[in-house]
Amino acid sequence: MKHSFKVGMSFGSTSGIITTLGLMVGLHSGTHSKLAVIGGILTIAVADAFSDALGIHMSEEAEAIHTVKEVWEATIFTFIFKFIFSLTFMIPVLIFELTTSIIVSIIWGLFLLSIFSLQMAREQGREAWKIIGEHVATALMVVILAHYIGDWISITFG
Repeated sequence: MKHSFKVGMSFGSTSGIITTLGLMVGLHSGTHSKLAVIGGILTIAVADAFSDALGIHMSEEAEAIHTVKEVWEATIFTFIFKFIFSLTFMIPVLIFELTTSIIVSIIWGLFLLSIFSLQMAREQGREAWKIIGEHVATALMVVILAHYIGDWISITFG
């Protein structure tokens, strides 16, 4: 697999999953508003995808080992994967009641992270359970912290 594609896919998909889940859970806890969660998902899919793409662009340039074409490919792939994976979380929100959609989204996100982690572990010849556990634990930490931050905001400012 080409370096620029691998960078864009791994960073964009992981960031799309974890950032979107964190924002969704935090907004749900803080507002209980489907409209706020939908707005958050769309904002992540566009603004944060551009931000992450620029971050990858600058990171790849700073390494000074990639061609201009490789840098731009990594930039574009990061945007595309972040955009697409973030938007997949819109589907449960549009189909289900908000609390149910949050639960479905968490399951969906952890499933995707597990699949990507399993593939990575296989490619690297590493123990899958360690890689999956590390990535799922990180995502769960984000979800839990976002939930409590949302609760705190609701109590403090609501």
